[in-house]
Amino acid sequence: MLATLGGALALLLGLAVLLLPLLAPELSRPRDAVWGAVVLLLGLVLVTSADRLTGAPMLGVLCGGLLIGRLAVEVGQGRWFRLSPEERQLLWSAERWRTVLDQLGASVAKLVTIASGSGAVVGGWIAARRAPRGSGKRWVRPEGAASPAPPPAPEPPATTVIPSLDAIDPLLDAAADEPGQRPSPEPQQEPSGEAG
Repeated sequence: MLATLGGALALLLGLAVLLLPLLAPELSRPRDAVWGAVVLLLGLVLVTSADRLTGAPMLGVLCGGLLIGRLAVEVGQGRWFRLSPEERQLLWSAERWRTVLDQLGASVAKLVTIASGSGAVVGGWIAARRAPRGSGKRWVRPEGAASPAPPPAPEPPATTVIPSLDAIDPLLDAAADEPGQRPSPEPQQEPSGEAG
């Protein structure tokens, strides 16, 4: 719970430091965006890892948060005292804050416009990538050109019939009885008298 609360405070502080050049340019310095991003990262880690931070690690996070807070107060006071009395007075005027908030609103509106335009472009790009693509080539055969004949199908290999031993035994016996005649592997069939 304490880590979640500290993370939420760090996120708010980091966002304030990032917006400082827009809201109070008199108090901002050139590298404030980097430090704002570091504080935002710290807040994000604290919020997402709150369940792991118990005991001694939580005490370390608490001490680190107190040190960062003390450093932020020192830096803020140093920047405040460098301002002239006129700048301090102007910083508290309501007219200045209205102007700054109007400029911030215009900047956010422009950012939303740019983001929506970019979103439309990216959406179109993604849609174009998902669309099925043809090859784009059209094969045109010149007139009068004959189509090539398909290659001949390969002929199946010839099969040989091997008679069974039961069919060979009577033929061998018959050949042994009649010398000079060769036995045929298959019995010959007599032609039938029916012509069809």
